Amino acid sequence: MMLRFHTYDVFTDRAFAGNPLAIVEGADGLSDTQMQTIAREFNLSETIFVQTPDDPAHTAKVRIFFPTAEIPFAGHPTIGCALHLAKTHQLTQVTLEEAAGLVPVVIRDGAAQFTAPVIPCAYDAQIDLSLLANALDLNGDDLGPHTAGVHEGGPRFLYVPVKTDIALARARPIEPQWSALMAACDVDSAYLYTPAFNARMFSPTAGIPEDPATGSASAILASQLLGHSALPDGTTRLSLTQGVQMGRPSRISFEADVANGALTAVRIGGTAVPISSGTIAVP
Repeated sequence: MMLRFHTYDVFTDRAFAGNPLAIVEGADGLSDTQMQTIAREFNLSETIFVQTPDDPAHTAKVRIFFPTAEIPFAGHPTIGCALHLAKTHQLTQVTLEEAAGLVPVVIRDGAAQFTAPVIPCAYDAQIDLSLLANALDLNGDDLGPHTAGVHEGGPRFLYVPVKTDIALARARPIEPQWSALMAACDVDSAYLYTPAFNARMFSPTAGIPEDPATGSASAILASQLLGHSALPDGTTRLSLTQGVQMGRPSRISFEADVANGALTAVRIGGTAVPISSGTIAVP
């Protein structure tokens, strides 16, 4: 038995940039083990499996896998899959059933924008700043102007503000400090960002040495920014850049709504480019 698949480069408007994604269609009969095996075969940061929705009013039910494990929600699979389904079925609105919850996606002018299924929030973690700097091969003076924090909204990330693009380019995970930092913060990924919102995301313990575009981390960044008074009441719009150091530049649009000092919605948007189509055997 063979299944149809497609690959897209997401959060980019040109081929061979952005974040690669595999979309596997007709996945209703696959077991968890089979989906994990296929995700390892593609060996991309994420593979998304399209199934029949539990509620026929929705577009599809989807399952998302790292090469090493299933995850409840992810940004670039949501954007890429929604654009693929919209193109296939001539849709302007897509609703995906993800493990983290319903994810509505609006399609406009060739781009997709999803509303995060969970309002992100801070996660209580003790961060040793010396360990943090050493784990990323940085100096203490490279960190700031915000303080590092852990936030979650489905997935959970350690957010590390760095002062300059030079420091951002120099950062890299260093063992054994990296594993010690991840264990201490109860995470497996670190998202680094500068005041200009250039970013990198490392997750080697999840099988992703570096990710060129991380939509979920971009959405949860809203909680980190809110905690540093960087999101006033109203709607804040930002453009985030990621993947430059990997040679896969990505552009992610960010919108956050705040009322009375609290997040009420976060939206992430971007485009995607089809790269390949084919069939893959069922393990």
